Amino acid sequence: MEGDCSCFADIYAELFDIEEDQMILGFAKETYPGEKRAALVPSVLPGLKKAGFDFVMETGAGLASGFNDAAYQERGARIVPDRQEVIRASDIILYVRGLGADRETSGRDMSLYLGGQIIVGMLDPSNSQAELKQLAEIGVTAFALELMPRITRAQSMDVLSSMATVAGYKAVLLAASALPKMFPLLMTAAGTITAAHVLVIGAGVAGLQAIATAKRLGALVQAYDIRPAVKEQVESLGAKFVELPLETGQSEAVGGYAKAMDEEFYRRQRELMKRVVVESEVVICTAAVPGKRAPVLITQDMLQAMKPGSIIVDLAAEQGGNCELTRPGETILHGNITIMGPVNLASSVPYDSSQMYARNITNFLLHLVDKDGKIRLDDDDEIIQAARATVRPAISEAAASGS
Repeated sequence: MEGDCSCFADIYAELFDIEEDQMILGFAKETYPGEKRAALVPSVLPGLKKAGFDFVMETGAGLASGFNDAAYQERGARIVPDRQEVIRASDIILYVRGLGADRETSGRDMSLYLGGQIIVGMLDPSNSQAELKQLAEIGVTAFALELMPRITRAQSMDVLSSMATVAGYKAVLLAASALPKMFPLLMTAAGTITAAHVLVIGAGVAGLQAIATAKRLGALVQAYDIRPAVKEQVESLGAKFVELPLETGQSEAVGGYAKAMDEEFYRRQRELMKRVVVESEVVICTAAVPGKRAPVLITQDMLQAMKPGSIIVDLAAEQGGNCELTRPGETILHGNITIMGPVNLASSVPYDSSQMYARNITNFLLHLVDKDGKIRLDDDDEIIQAARATVRPAISEAAASGS
């Protein structure tokens, strides 16, 4: 490691009786409002310890996600009461949300970083250009997990997919709780209860999990995606794939993500989709384009034609929303239609989402160390190159483009 980091790490290594050649991982309480996830959970510590890491954490850093300090201590973590101590003591600082993903606190943490340190987490690189430049000037290496490439070797490190799985599941539960009818078909002595009609827009990870969850609850599910290639995945989950007469040959970008199209395409798409939307009682919106505003797919005109009591859960709310009237973080009524714009849904299931996130970040950390337990920043490695957001003294090309 370079700069001043090593001298502080040496002090804490002596204080906590940490072996000289061990890298110190540190994580503090998440400070983003409502964030309950933890960057590491107790179960991943033994594997990291075996790879040559040791741990310093802030008191109560895992409590909101259901893990107390004793559980971490039993697996070798050192607990300190002060956030500043954690950051100053660590070779590598772990976040769930850092920099632009937690703008209020990132400024305070910035003053604590030392040259030679590494930070890893969801950093919102496309909206953190100034902060990343500052880190690069200090000599801090930042890895933004949102930049993880969509390749087979990196699947176990893909935090976006893990968190999207949680969001897709929870979105359906929110809709089921708010819908004034039940999801399944029921044959009762009091008559037949018809199944709810659910439409999922976007068949990425969140959308596929929403389809699976809605099917398990007994709904009749349809799904639409701009990418024809996902039809087989949709049908394998028991949903009907909605096909629209649109030219979609250029709809898929590198890595399997949906590609932004022009406004004329979206206008025609809305016209054709209206019939499917107004026949649905629940619409789960998940359509997003990395680094871009989410396309508007549900207009006010469509809302007025929907059945009274219908529900829209817009998982694209943080990117502007797929519904024209979505308000991020709010639930609103438009006539008799409920429009939900939940944000940070993964944090609402913190116990499991923390475990998934911790396994992702652990796999990435293990990828960074060589057989001797030393950090290797191999710029020829596709995963390291893609996720690295700072290359002293500048920000990386991937971080600059936000892709």
